[in-house]
Amino acid sequence: MSVTGVLLSVVMPLMAGRLLKVSSLATAVFASSGFYLYNRQLDFNDLSIIRFGRAAATTAVISYDYLTAFKHVEHGTEEYWALKSKVHQRAAAHLLDLCCANRGTFIKVGQHLGALDYLLPEEYTATLKVLHSRAPQSSMEEIKQVIREDLGKELSELFVSFEEKPQGTASLAQVHKAVLHDGRTVAVKVQHPKVQRQSSKDIVVMEVLLRAVHWLFPDFAFMWLVDEAKKNMPLELDFINEGHNAERVANMLAHYPFLKIPMIHWDLSTKRILTMDFAEGGQVNDRDYMKEHDINVNEISENLGKMYSEMIFVHGFVHCDPHPGNVLVRKCPENKKTEIVLLDHGLYQILQPDFRLDYCRLWQALINSDMSKVERYSRRLGAGDLYPLFACVLTARSWTAVNAGISSVPVTHSEDVEIRTNATLYLPQISELLNRVPRQMLLLLKTNDLLRGIETTLQTRAASSSFINMSRCCIRALARHKKSKAQSRRRRLQIKLAESLSLWKLALYELFLWVRGSVSVHWLTALLPFLH
Repeated sequence: MSVTGVLLSVVMPLMAGRLLKVSSLATAVFASSGFYLYNRQLDFNDLSIIRFGRAAATTAVISYDYLTAFKHVEHGTEEYWALKSKVHQRAAAHLLDLCCANRGTFIKVGQHLGALDYLLPEEYTATLKVLHSRAPQSSMEEIKQVIREDLGKELSELFVSFEEKPQGTASLAQVHKAVLHDGRTVAVKVQHPKVQRQSSKDIVVMEVLLRAVHWLFPDFAFMWLVDEAKKNMPLELDFINEGHNAERVANMLAHYPFLKIPMIHWDLSTKRILTMDFAEGGQVNDRDYMKEHDINVNEISENLGKMYSEMIFVHGFVHCDPHPGNVLVRKCPENKKTEIVLLDHGLYQILQPDFRLDYCRLWQALINSDMSKVERYSRRLGAGDLYPLFACVLTARSWTAVNAGISSVPVTHSEDVEIRTNATLYLPQISELLNRVPRQMLLLLKTNDLLRGIETTLQTRAASSSFINMSRCCIRALARHKKSKAQSRRRRLQIKLAESLSLWKLALYELFLWVRGSVSVHWLTALLPFLH
């Protein structure tokens, strides 16, 4: 026998034995892993590779559709725009399916996109809006486990009763009604158990895929969306932070008797659980509820404008998620006065003083149709040569209306259609603008769109009262800034007098509008010809 033959006769059995051992070990590991996963009842949707694969496949399908759909269609024709609308609709439907499948952070980002009515094509916003009512629901066993882990007690030890059916379900948490042992009724907000673990990985997935899309379509520059998610998601997942935000805004706006912020129960709150007083009411966009409970829609719209104008222009501490589910209206049980209940304080924007003051000055210029100042302060806020587009995006008005004066020209249906159409036509420019402006501006734009959506539903959009409230807050904010810089008592007195004079003029103008619009004046105007 040759040396090679001897070696093979020795080596082959050894290799065969090792292969047998390796295959046996692999089989054992695979079997035990399968048994472990079976016993853990692992949801394959929790696996990062599944979530990434699903997101990558959706991105590929949407990108391929946009790359190939317009090859045989001439740009700018009616056929082109009709086809583009269909492609937008298909893409939006794919995104909706992805958000519903991956849940958590994906739903949160989808909700954010759905709120940008005047920034994105209507096909996207209309489709993604349903995510506000299609959030995932955790099982009762999962809720009990989170409470057990965070509070160290069983439900029966903490509450007399705890309703299993949630009052509401959101992308990050769900809310249950419960009764404490002292008889008080509370709302218990419990975080979905998997969200915390998945959120950081999901954001990385989004970043990778958005960079790939930007490489394919240079005009598509939505990296601001990832930047915002990176910054805001950890804050929204910390319910201790949310509780502190609620207390801060309650103290800040305590002079508004119509505003109610539920009190936090800190002994029953953690990073994943927030317990607060239970507040009943109808959603702010529910006109039937308001009619049934004799709630004046104009009063609600005006009060909503007052509190948000003060948050933005005076304090620079802004509740940035005023979708209808977070804003309730009701008649106070004690005095029967109308109240607004503000919920979900996880997402706030803190405006830097210089930014806030420039934003004040820009809105004053827009209200007064001072176009030189509109250009100046738009540029200072990062819009550059895109300042006309910025003014239109900010006000959701056409450039013609901005030039004529947004406080004096009413919104028409044709103008609204024009704005929505332009969101499709100028998507690359809007995308560039959103990447240019300071990060603080992005949540303000979302807030603006959500508030406009409420006003549109209540049919109070662009009411004179909203501009008057904004002007009043701008005057106060700028006067406060000037007083802080004044070197003498005389100068501070001058500023105070000028502020008082401006506010007095505004009050007279408001009185004039009220008299002009009152029923008695209409009756007198109608009777004058007969009296004559």
